[in-house]
Amino acid sequence: MSIHPTAIVDDGAKLAKSVTVGPYAIIESGVTIAANVTVGAHAVIHSHTTIGRKCAVHPHAVLGGAPQNPEHDGTVTHLVIGEGNIFREFVTAHRGSSVGGGVTTIGQNNYFMANSHIAHDVTVGSDCIFANSAAVAGFSEVGDGAMLSGLCALHQKGRIGRLALVGGGAMCAQDVPPFTIAQGDRAKLFGLNVMGLRKAGLNTDSITNLKSAWRLLFTSGLSMRVAMNRTMDQFGSTAEVRELIEFVSSSQRGVCRAAFTGTSA
Repeated sequence: MSIHPTAIVDDGAKLAKSVTVGPYAIIESGVTIAANVTVGAHAVIHSHTTIGRKCAVHPHAVLGGAPQNPEHDGTVTHLVIGEGNIFREFVTAHRGSSVGGGVTTIGQNNYFMANSHIAHDVTVGSDCIFANSAAVAGFSEVGDGAMLSGLCALHQKGRIGRLALVGGGAMCAQDVPPFTIAQGDRAKLFGLNVMGLRKAGLNTDSITNLKSAWRLLFTSGLSMRVAMNRTMDQFGSTAEVRELIEFVSSSQRGVCRAAFTGTSA
């Protein structure tokens, strides 16, 4: 274990032997940090935060802060971080709140660029990228492999689906379906994230069926109920199409509309 002499590490924190802590960092009681984690200069890890193996916390990042929720009653809540995550400068991730599930959860191998923010009671999957100043509000969900570009934001209780791409500056007041591209204020859909799907290893048939599903669901002019039924009948054998339909049908906030038709989704 390597702890800089100017760092403050509470005796009640549990650090693996291979953890490195930089100058002036603060690690509070009740923190658990696994092997091969680095904590940079002036970073702060608050109580009730758990960090998995091989994470990197860069200078001035603050993890496990109290939820920014006026209804939180001060009870103990948690931030749970998986393995292989990178938190760049000034990233903030807050614990859950007493009026939510009490836990903010971050999966594995995510990259959080400078100034990005993960609010209370959020669930972030794995292999996501949050570009500079991307922010997700409380109670929201971000699926595996999603890409949030710089200065974009997700409304509280909103969802961004798996392998979705949210463009720079997008303001997502409604859910962004999996596999799609969203852009603008308020965000609208601009088709499928084809490059992301190929990079993730989806085969040509799955991508072709997703394109057909996209057209039926978002640009056909059909009511969403009719469009979902037709899509399931024609392309429901494709797992990704079923995932897309399930996401849309389970939306509580509604999903973003297609930019080039104005058809409500």
